[in-house]
Amino acid sequence: MAKIKVYSTQMCPYCVMAKTYLKDKGFEYEDLDVSSNPEALKELQAKTNALSVPVLDIDGEIIMGFDRDRINTLLGIKE
Repeated sequence: MAKIKVYSTQMCPYCVMAKTYLKDKGFEYEDLDVSSNPEALKELQAKTNALSVPVLDIDGEIIMGFDRDRINTLLGIKE
């Protein structure tokens, strides 16, 4: 199973969409709320040099934004 981290905030609609999509497809993920977790924010900045969310880290591959096609490719989801 892929190791998935989702860097997000509670107020971000695209973050909610990304997490819902992963959950609906049966994937577990670690949710890192960068608005309340300073260490997660530092980790996000180190990986992306940016502050936008959502960011998904799927087995070390970074996806900025809710890019369903890229998520599907990395996780082998056929639609």
